[in-house]
Amino acid sequence: MRDRVSFVLLTLMAIYAAARPLQSFPDRVPMLAIVFLHVVPAALFALLHGALAYRVRGILVFAILCLGVGNFFENLGILTGFPFGSYSFTDVMGPKILNVPILLGLAYLGMGYLSWTLARLILRQDRVFALPLLASCIMVSWDLSMEPVWATMVHGWNWWKGGPYFGVPVSNFLGWYLTVYVFYQLFALYLRSRSIVTGSPGPGFWRLAVLFYAVSAAGNLLVIPPRGLHTVADATGAQWQVSDIRCVSALVSIFIMGTFSLLAWRRVPSS
Repeated sequence: MRDRVSFVLLTLMAIYAAARPLQSFPDRVPMLAIVFLHVVPAALFALLHGALAYRVRGILVFAILCLGVGNFFENLGILTGFPFGSYSFTDVMGPKILNVPILLGLAYLGMGYLSWTLARLILRQDRVFALPLLASCIMVSWDLSMEPVWATMVHGWNWWKGGPYFGVPVSNFLGWYLTVYVFYQLFALYLRSRSIVTGSPGPGFWRLAVLFYAVSAAGNLLVIPPRGLHTVADATGAQWQVSDIRCVSALVSIFIMGTFSLLAWRRVPSS
């Protein structure tokens, strides 16, 4: 049974890894298919891996909190500008519920679970307040690596007032931290109140989650813009160098996401 589960987890990771370079070929692969392959394998990985780590009820609670809080704050942000800033989604990410693409909510689930797992490994215990704080940092580092690529280069969403981070306002990252911290903290309190004994399937099981997060970081290095694309404009008309966006994304992926991955890998329990 465990071998079959590991095979499925590895397959989902392989599909995700294969999809990462597809972002460089929007003229050959439909953009919606690229988004789907970036989001759905990670969400399925989170549900299956989480069912073993926290049992089915536990991962369902995590998913409900993640999707509920994430969609609440995203819709609030679009309607009011709080807490992210003034923005709206284009049609790149596909169908929406209210103002937010369905696939964006699933992106919260996949990377949200992986970030939580890395934080749990680094701390080596489910600390009810420290764990959400660290998990939020790990999650925001992922957003820091991909935000200008998907917002300014791909135009998956528009920041109407622009911002200093390649057209992205600083408030976006503060809003991300607040959003993910809320559902992480709620989940931590749920675990404590229910006295759930989390699973210990073995070191290989935990390394799969760390490896998935690391693959996400490495995938940022594989994004190559279409030939001839040297500058892009944000919603305000400001021009940004594509090479600068790619360079910063790579630096964040290597030195921030990579560091979290290494720390979690080294802290995986030996048994």
